[in-house]
This record gives sequence, structure tokens and C-alpha cells, in this order.
Amino acid sequence: MSKIFERLNTKKEKDIRTLADFVQIFCRENHSSATREAFPVKEERLQPILDGQTPELCPDCVKLLNHGIAKLLLCSHDPKPMCKRCKTQCYGPGYRERIREVMRFSALYLIKHGRVDLMLHYMF
Repeated sequence: MSKIFERLNTKKEKDIRTLADFVQIFCRENHSSATREAFPVKEERLQPILDGQTPELCPDCVKLLNHGIAKLLLCSHDPKPMCKRCKTQCYGPGYRERIREVMRFSALYLIKHGRVDLMLHYMF
């Protein structure tokens, strides 16, 4: 696992934070009746990337976030392109559609709730 973290750069760190925030927004708004628990951060090097905060997620969203973080860490492209523009689709079956749904919902949620400042922060 340590070799994976050697390829970690500020772009990938920002992508991990954005992914965690977007999955948390999606889970909070769509899975309100599901039992949530703190996202288990098994690798201590991820803790500072998540700003010391662990998102509260349902089990399905924990699985999705784990998959997304793993794919971000394993990405061999440097610089890393946006996943939707990448020629190498590395997300497993079903995960790509779920990630797209999460990203679309969370971005619209932030815009509708007047958080364009956060959208700009995430994108740039």
C-alpha cells in the first residue's frame, strides 16, 4: 500500500476530498433512513487528506467511496485526467454509473442551495 501513496500528489488529494464530500452529500440527502456510520479510514495517511473528518455514510456509500478512493490511488496517469474524459475506464461494473449519479446530484445540490463558492472550490 505504501507504493500507492508514493504517487499521491496534491491533485489526487483534492480529488479524494471532493469525492468524499460529494458522496457524503449524496448519502445524507438520498439515504436518510439508512443506518450510517463513520467512514473507516484504515490507512492513516488518508486522515489528513480528509481534513481529519470522517464522513457519516451508509454501507452502500462506504463501499462506493472505498472503490473510488482505490481507483484514484491506483490511477497511473500523470497528470490525472477527469474520469469521464479518460480513455482507460478503471471503475468496476456499476460503479461508474453510481459515481456519475453521485457527482451529478451533489453538484446540482450545491448549486441549488447557493453554494456556488463550494462548486468553484471543488473544480479549481
